[in-house]
Amino acid sequence: MLGRGLTAAAVAVVLDQTSKIALLQHFGETGCAPHREAVAPFLELVLTCNSGVSFGLFNRTGINGLIFALAAAAICIVLMVWLSRVRSTFLAVSIGLIIGGAIGNVLDRLRFGAVIDFLYFHIATWYWPAFNLADSAICIGVVAMLVDGLFLRRHSSPAEPGEDLSL
Repeated sequence: MLGRGLTAAAVAVVLDQTSKIALLQHFGETGCAPHREAVAPFLELVLTCNSGVSFGLFNRTGINGLIFALAAAAICIVLMVWLSRVRSTFLAVSIGLIIGGAIGNVLDRLRFGAVIDFLYFHIATWYWPAFNLADSAICIGVVAMLVDGLFLRRHSSPAEPGEDLSL
């Protein structure tokens, strides 16, 4: 399952970084100068740099981006250990998406000192903070892990005495 999880991680990183490169080229930028372009009545492409975490959380706290990068690296190490023990393809891909999303955002922090966000959804006065494909991969991975833990595990065979159920 390690290979499937790592493949999911690699796909998430490639899609995330490719989308950000395309966005920077589209706006003619090499860094984080703000831009905004309407795509649909509910969607804008924006170029914004987020020094916080997903969806702008902790963006204005003054916490150094290096701290977030180190925290993400530590989480990735823990997830890699877990991934190496997983027996479920679904769970392996879920963990891989989280790892890939974290790596995509860490690469931004190393290159730009912040994470590039570019998808901005809104309807009337309601809006969702700008985000990127790495954030999406992390969220999809977390939701899939919850689905696995809450619904899919109940239908698996009963545990053998002494079996580690966390795998």
